[in-house]
Amino acid sequence: MDSHLKVGHPNFMAAILMIGTFIGLFGETALNMALTNIMDDFSVSASIGQWLTTGYLLVLAILVPLSSYLVRWFTTRQLVSGALIVSIVGALIAAIAPSFSVLLIGRLIQAIGTGVFLPLMFSVVLMIFPMHKRGAVMGIVGLVITAGPALGPTLSGLIISASSWNFIFVVMMILNLILLILGAPKMENVSNITKPKIDILSLILSTVAFGGIVYALATLAELPLSDWSVWVPFAAGILALILFTVRQFKMDEPMINLTVFKYPMFAVGTILMFATLFIILSVAILIPLYFKSVLAYTAIVAGLLMLPANFLNIVMSPVVGSSFDKVGARVFTRLGFTLITIAAIILIMIISASTPVWQVVAALCILFVGVSMTIMPAQTNAMNQLPPQLYADGSAAMNTLTQVAGAAGTAVAITLFTAGQNKYIQEFGAEVPADFLAGGINFAFYAVLITGIVGLIISLFIKNSRPLVK
Repeated sequence: MDSHLKVGHPNFMAAILMIGTFIGLFGETALNMALTNIMDDFSVSASIGQWLTTGYLLVLAILVPLSSYLVRWFTTRQLVSGALIVSIVGALIAAIAPSFSVLLIGRLIQAIGTGVFLPLMFSVVLMIFPMHKRGAVMGIVGLVITAGPALGPTLSGLIISASSWNFIFVVMMILNLILLILGAPKMENVSNITKPKIDILSLILSTVAFGGIVYALATLAELPLSDWSVWVPFAAGILALILFTVRQFKMDEPMINLTVFKYPMFAVGTILMFATLFIILSVAILIPLYFKSVLAYTAIVAGLLMLPANFLNIVMSPVVGSSFDKVGARVFTRLGFTLITIAAIILIMIISASTPVWQVVAALCILFVGVSMTIMPAQTNAMNQLPPQLYADGSAAMNTLTQVAGAAGTAVAITLFTAGQNKYIQEFGAEVPADFLAGGINFAFYAVLITGIVGLIISLFIKNSRPLVK
C-alpha cells in the first residue's frame, strides 16, 4: 500500500522546492569567501563580520520550528510565494547595503525565506512521491542540503573575482525572481489546512531555546564560556528547551509533536544528520580560511580548489540515492562516517603552512564522498519510520536541530581555530603568521575528527527501517 498524494507535476514541484532551498543554503556560507572584502569595506572585525553567517543560522534555528504550524495555516503555494518574495526583498537590501548593519538586516530577512523553504521541501517531497521513488528523490534532497553550504565558498569566489560581493546577492535575487514567476503559480497544495490555535508560550520558549543556544555558540567564538554574555543565553536556552519539551508533551495540539523521537530510527537518523551538518559547516569555514590566509590563494583559486570535492559529492549523492533501497542506511552510514574519520585524521596529519595543496584537496575528496553516504541515508531512514501524519513534525524537528548543528559547527570551528593559534604562539612564538594560522586550523579539525568518530559509533545502531502507513 502506498500513501503518497497524487499531484499533477510532482517533479516540477520538487525541482522548485529544491532549487529554492539550494539558493537559501548556498546563502549560509556564500559570504565566507567574501568576509575579508566586507570587513575592509565596512571596517569591521572578523568577530563582527562572522555574524553575517551566524545571524543567518540564528534566524533559521528560530524559524524552522514554526514550520509545522505554517503548513497547517497556509497552502503550499502561499508558503512558496511568500518565502520567495521575502528572500528577494532580503537579497535586494543586502545588495545595495550602505552599511554593515543594513547588510546584516538584509541577511536576516533572507534567512526567513530559507527558514520556510527548507522544512517545506522535506515534507512535500515525502508526500508527493511513491515509496519506490523516494530513495532516488531523497538522494537529490541530500545533495541540495550538502551542496548548498559546500558550494557557497566556490561559487561566491567566482562571483567576487568577476565583480564584487554585492553581486552574490544580485544572483540570488534574480534566481528567486525566476522561481517566483515560473514556479509558484504551478504549486499544488499538499498541506492539511486545520489552522490550529497558536500557542504563544510555545512560540516564546522555542525562540528563547534555539535563539539562546545558537547565540551563545556564536559568541563563544570571541569570548570564554565564563563570560556572562555566553553562559547566560546558553543557560536560558537550555532551560527554555526543557520547558518547551515538557509543554509539547502536555498539549493536545503541540507546536512540534515530539513523539517523533519515540521512533528509534528517527532519533538515530537525526543525530547522524546533526553530526554531518556540523562537519560540513566546520569545513566550509576552515578550508577557505586555510587556502586564503595560510596558502595565500586568491578567492577564485581557493573556490576552485574546493570544486573537486564538491563535484564528487554531486556525482555520488544521486548514486547513493538510487541504490539506497538495495544497500540500506546501515551500510552507507557506517562507510560514510569511516571515510569522514579517515579524512579528518589525514587533514590533522598534513595541515601546515607548507603542505602541498593537492594533499588537502585529496583529503577533502575523501571527506565529501563520506558526506554523500551519510546525509541522505540517515535522513531517509529516519523519515521512513514515521507515519505520514508526522512528516511535518519530523521535518521541523530534524531541520531545527541541523540548523543548530550548522551554527555549532561554525562557532566551534572558529573557537578552536583561535585556541589553536594561541597554543601555537605560546610554544613557538608569533614570528611567522602563516605558521600559527595553520596551527589554529589544524587544531580546529579535531572537532571534525571527534564528530566523525561519534557518528561512526552511532551508525552501528542503525537498522534499516521500512515506511509506516497509517
